[in-house]
Formats: sequence, C-alpha cells, structure tokens
Amino acid sequence: MKKNTRILLSGILLILTSCKSEISTPELKIHFTEDQISDFNKITEFFIEQICENNKASDFEDCFKKILPELVNNGWSPILEKVDFEKQNEMYNSLSNETFKEIWSFQKSQQHSEETKYKSGGINTSGKYLEFLNVIGNRNNYVSNYVKEIYASGDVPSNASLQNHIYTNPNDLNLNDYNIQVLIAINYLTQNDGQKRAEK
Repeated sequence: MKKNTRILLSGILLILTSCKSEISTPELKIHFTEDQISDFNKITEFFIEQICENNKASDFEDCFKKILPELVNNGWSPILEKVDFEKQNEMYNSLSNETFKEIWSFQKSQQHSEETKYKSGGINTSGKYLEFLNVIGNRNNYVSNYVKEIYASGDVPSNASLQNHIYTNPNDLNLNDYNIQVLIAINYLTQNDGQKRAEK
C-alpha cells in the first residue's frame, strides 16, 4: 500500500513539475533571474493568446504566420483589434516591478494642439532587456539594427519594418527561436500600449 502511494505521489509531483516548466534560453539566463524569465513567459503567452483569440494551445509560429499578412497590409491595425488593453494591463500587474522596469519606462508626452500631458510608455534604454537584445544582435544583423533604432528613439521602431522583414526574409528571424518570440511580443505589446494608453 505504501509503495502504491509513493508511486502515485511521485507521478503527481512529476506532472506538477512538468506543468510548471518555463521556456528559457541561454541569453535570457545571462541577463535575468528565474522569476524574471517566468515573467517573460507570461508576456509571450499573453501575446500569443491575444493574437490567436485566446487559444492557449496555439503554437507561436503558426499563430504569428496567420496574422503576418494582415500586419504587412494594414500595419498595427490587427494588433490594435486583437489585443485587449485592459487585459494587457492585468498582465502587466502580474509581472514583478523589477521585470517591468528592465523592459519598459514611462515618459510625459503632449499633443501639439493640447496643453495636457499624458503618460507615454516606451522601451527602457538603460534596462537589461536591451542588453539581452544586444547579445542576440551580435549574430543577427536585423536585431542589431532594431536595437540601434530603439536607442535612437527610446521606443520600438514606429514603421512596419519588423513585420515586413519577417515576411520578406522568413529565414532571418526564426519564429521558433524563443528569443525572437520575446522580441516580437514586446514589440507589438509596446505599440499597442502606445496607441491605447490615455493616462494624464
């Protein structure tokens, strides 16, 4: 009886352990703690659930390839239509402050015709997220140039270069590479935030 109980408990423990497995890469491990890597998993999972219409079992590559032609033809519109900003804020709240600050920062912005100042989000140019992307950029020219654009503007590139590059150079950014999935998710979530945030 004790032997059967041990086997049963071992099986349950194995299942629970495998369910909690995190996706990681050597590049993420260099720059971030296990808890922060878990936060990156939340970010990419949220992004793929939103663009795949909440289908948690969806594969990143398959899902992104389905939306890619729409992105190429319509710019950010498909992201703005699919990604719920209220849920995005809930996802932000599930992240540690440390992880959030390594990726994003806020500034004040102002419309030309208004005196009201608004809270505007962008990539933190002194955070570890860009250090992580710099390592990826050492072996990928597109990522290297992408990082330079962020340093120059303080935000993700505002034109359609990411989706156009993926579409025209499908072998250049491997959609099965988790590092590239992180870049894509953060790129489009940052754009969604920039278009929808209206905090004074």
